[in-house]
Amino acid sequence: MDKLLISGGVPLSGEIRISGAKNSALPILAAALLVDEPVTISNLPHLHDITTMIELLGCMGVNVVVDEKMRVEVDASAITSMNAPYDLVKTMRASILVLGPLLGHFGE
Repeated sequence: MDKLLISGGVPLSGEIRISGAKNSALPILAAALLVDEPVTISNLPHLHDITTMIELLGCMGVNVVVDEKMRVEVDASAITSMNAPYDLVKTMRASILVLGPLLGHFGE
């Protein structure tokens, strides 16, 4: 097992921020399409796939608000379209995650 050994006699202290995992954040963002009221998701990692998913949801009429701490509020109650722009979809494999929630939202 790997370990880190620190010598010096000075106690360590401080804080670090651990961001959330992309592989769980993307399905959670997609699942927010199933709810007809605002959903707040905190601790999202600031990654290209996350911002692409947020942009994709916005293009479909979902109201998405992101603050400086990557806390996202998703309101899919006024979603206007089942069509996702191909230019965004082709850049992210996880875009497939919105298909099920979209079909559920529109009762298809």
